[in-house]
Amino acid sequence: MNKGLKILSVAANIAMVFVLIGGALVTKTGSGMGCGRSWPLCNGQFVPSEITVETIIELSHRLVSGLAVILVTSLAIWSWKKIGHVRETKFLAFLSIFFLILQALLGAGAVIWGQDPVIMALHFGVSLVSVASVFLLALLIFEVDKKFDAEKLIIEKGIRGQIYALTIYCYAVVYTGALVRHEKAHLACLDFPFCDNDAIFSLPTNQFEWVQMGHRFAALIFFVWVIALSVRIIKSYRTTRVLVWSAISASIFITLQAISGALIIYTRVNLFVALGHALFITLLFGILSYLVLLSTRSPKNELKNKKVA
Repeated sequence: MNKGLKILSVAANIAMVFVLIGGALVTKTGSGMGCGRSWPLCNGQFVPSEITVETIIELSHRLVSGLAVILVTSLAIWSWKKIGHVRETKFLAFLSIFFLILQALLGAGAVIWGQDPVIMALHFGVSLVSVASVFLLALLIFEVDKKFDAEKLIIEKGIRGQIYALTIYCYAVVYTGALVRHEKAHLACLDFPFCDNDAIFSLPTNQFEWVQMGHRFAALIFFVWVIALSVRIIKSYRTTRVLVWSAISASIFITLQAISGALIIYTRVNLFVALGHALFITLLFGILSYLVLLSTRSPKNELKNKKVA
């Protein structure tokens, strides 16, 4: 496999992670209006005359996003030409460009027309799909060299169904978390795990508490589901390294996600903890997306085995 294509895929993935984390940084620091309501210029200028911390953060995010567009577009075109014969390549190449452009348009719309909480939550969800599609494209590039046993796997139907459902549910949980962020409901509940540990059976009393506790409840279900499915995968496919390590990675990331979520409350929204929270769910969604990709191959592999038999 072309070494340059591998390097480009790694660079594109690094850039996409920085785009997503940069977007979270813009939100956490309230820097969304760091360039005013001007886009793609900053305060109507190519180089703003007045520089603030918010301006630096917002402008840096835009510059990294612009670099990501160049890298991802180049990766999509090159992959299409080089490994277009691999079944998933063209679809992922299209997704990576489409969702990156959609992400940029949503970001521009938020700047020009205002930052509605629902739209900004949608923006993070779109960013997540964009990152995942670039990640999967990179895995396909490395997979061609037969570095890991991922082409002829057969995942049983019951586990495949859980992987599909869990990934969809993960996406829904991400939206509840993004809504917490954009509704500024991080500290609506100052205790953990309950909103008020001294009155655990009391219902939320306002919109912000409902948003916060709704996310916690959804996240709890997600945590238990990820751990349970990971254990099942490890038990069922203990000799299949790619599945075992995917399950282990998912367990690690969901644990880090839960810990960072609790620390957000205890540290009263420490910036680095909050950015870590966004990073862990991004990595977890990437792993789940890869399991979805492997699952979609299983029916085809089962059919091949039946024909050989």
